[in-house]
Amino acid sequence: MKRRPLEPTLEEIERQHLRRRRATVEAYPEPGSHTEVVVDGRRLVDFSSNDYLGLAGHPALAAAMAECASRCGAGSGASHLVSGHGREHAALEEDLADFTGRPRALLFSTGYMANLGVVSALASRGESILLDRLSHASLIDAGLLSGARFRRYPHCDAAAARRLLGEATPQTTVLATDGVFSMDGDIAPLAALSDAACAHDAWLVVDDAHGIGVLGANGRGAVELAGLGCDEVPVLVGTLGKAFGSFGAFVAGPEDLIELLIQRARPYIYTTALPQPVAAATRAALRIAREESWRRDRVSSLTTRFRAAARQAGVPLADSATPIQPIPLGSAEAALAAQHALRDTCFWVVAIRSPTVPAGAERLRVTLTAGHQESQVDGLIEALARVCAQTHS
Repeated sequence: MKRRPLEPTLEEIERQHLRRRRATVEAYPEPGSHTEVVVDGRRLVDFSSNDYLGLAGHPALAAAMAECASRCGAGSGASHLVSGHGREHAALEEDLADFTGRPRALLFSTGYMANLGVVSALASRGESILLDRLSHASLIDAGLLSGARFRRYPHCDAAAARRLLGEATPQTTVLATDGVFSMDGDIAPLAALSDAACAHDAWLVVDDAHGIGVLGANGRGAVELAGLGCDEVPVLVGTLGKAFGSFGAFVAGPEDLIELLIQRARPYIYTTALPQPVAAATRAALRIAREESWRRDRVSSLTTRFRAAARQAGVPLADSATPIQPIPLGSAEAALAAQHALRDTCFWVVAIRSPTVPAGAERLRVTLTAGHQESQVDGLIEALARVCAQTHS
């Protein structure tokens, strides 16, 4: 049998301005900071990172990782349920449970795996899963792979979610949403969704990858911002590679949930455990996030500054009060051209194109971090104003 050639598919992707290309970060020129990077020999201010609290380059994380590696080595060697679960893993799970105010937490190697594990453990054939239409790809794939009946409600429409829950079978199991939506930066109506889930005895799963560490009085994310606890939002998914500057993910919730995941979450059971040095670095990040609340205040202040300056400069904005600031441009070609123009002025802002966002909703995705300087934000706005004027001329 002759294999189908792949080049025509790649050519079509190229023709639609949708081909993705990786850029290699060659260096971080400022010690202890990832705000600026060197790519292709050019020094760029990075406004695409999810390093919201500016911790990815923090020397305390590197020191904790190095010290743990000297004791434990670089790898875990096995899954958590074989011989890969170490003291740093156990300590980090305790720290995460305490940080989120929940009885227990369970580590996963990635947020994608955490969502796959949670949804597949809670729902199966004959049951129902209901997702926000703009939920992260990992939640969508989890719904598709679970074998359960899979439906999606209009974005952030809690009333529609409640109606669909009422139409579902008595075996409805899961209502899931992002806390902060990664491409739009808006926040899910968690209080209303919690009411709907409780009214229909459904598990509410909140993937708060982009809210944990950033939102709420204590940095506990969108759930804390909404004034909700474990009873109202029993399943909280968070990642460690964004605000906490390391790598991995976790699920936090009641005892019985965590026990069920240990028994049934295939992405947890059949994966080598996160390296202990990564867990040690994350514990250092949690301590800093708790002790240095100014980091949350700063990223919030810079977000406010960015939005005010963008409005004054005529830069189009989406409705987002979080560090994720989309700049809608309307086509893949325009978004890609804007990315290249900004790079020519030493700013790294990545174009977001289909299928990550719907066709026609292409945009630049600007992210603010605690490591950015006011002058860098102001310079980006000046560059964006020129780029957007050219795009719409």
